[in-house]
Amino acid sequence: MDTSFTNSREDIARTQLEDKDWASLSRAEQIRSIELEGYLVIPALLSETQLEAIREELGKLPTRATDYSPHQRGYSNLQWSDSPNAIDVIAQSPMIEFLTDLFGDEMICTSCTYGISEPGHPGIAVHTDAQPYGSKIFGQQSSSPVLVRALYYLDDQTPYCSPFKVIPRSHLSLHIDGNPYNRFLCHPEEQMVCCKAGSAVVINQNVFHGNYPNHSNRVRRMLAIAYRPAWAGPIEDVKDRDPEKVKQLPAHIRPFFQSLNSRNIDFNVSNRPDGMRREAPGIAPSRWT
Repeated sequence: MDTSFTNSREDIARTQLEDKDWASLSRAEQIRSIELEGYLVIPALLSETQLEAIREELGKLPTRATDYSPHQRGYSNLQWSDSPNAIDVIAQSPMIEFLTDLFGDEMICTSCTYGISEPGHPGIAVHTDAQPYGSKIFGQQSSSPVLVRALYYLDDQTPYCSPFKVIPRSHLSLHIDGNPYNRFLCHPEEQMVCCKAGSAVVINQNVFHGNYPNHSNRVRRMLAIAYRPAWAGPIEDVKDRDPEKVKQLPAHIRPFFQSLNSRNIDFNVSNRPDGMRREAPGIAPSRWT
């Protein structure tokens, strides 16, 4: 296993830093960004009061180190923990409003995790969150054809404190290099995205992304929540959630925890079914304008 640093301090000093005015984007421009560029930043979603409460809750959780570094730690299935303020973010209104416009469908939360990049973290390898046939790391759930992940940052990011990295438009490639199972230590055209605490990066699951090493002396904490439209189920059934646990979730969170195997598709669709529509705004080029 390669445990080397993805980027040295010297590399980071030369990295292209993204500087878009994300707060000025219209809804159409936001949708264009995640569909065309593969990612989007939505700034200032969580207040300092919310951040303080969330950081206090998550600081009590027993995190586990990854297999490649003791300095990258996490906690999975956060929704079952005693973390009401963090769990409430699953239904955070501006994010859900954006995803409702993006998907045009009911949505299912497929995962909710807490991640910490400590000083000495070597950086997450450039990867995708999509494995169309499933994988050992993510299981069959990663075979869902459409999924986005919202990365809420709980600390300000700086170039030397594990900011987000992305290869814009990489999800559009038909080249073998774009095989979603590929992983790269780094890439010459990767971009650095530094967010303020309370902001979120929303990523298309197919875009190649990662994070930079933590060369600083403080931690970088993140709450990652994945959503998919209800139609876009995995290629085969996965282990579903305990319905008794779902019943114990707050009423406004429960709708996001429908069956992980929901698939609103017609396997027997014909060439010319009755009642075909003559318009579909969700696939019109004008959705970007």
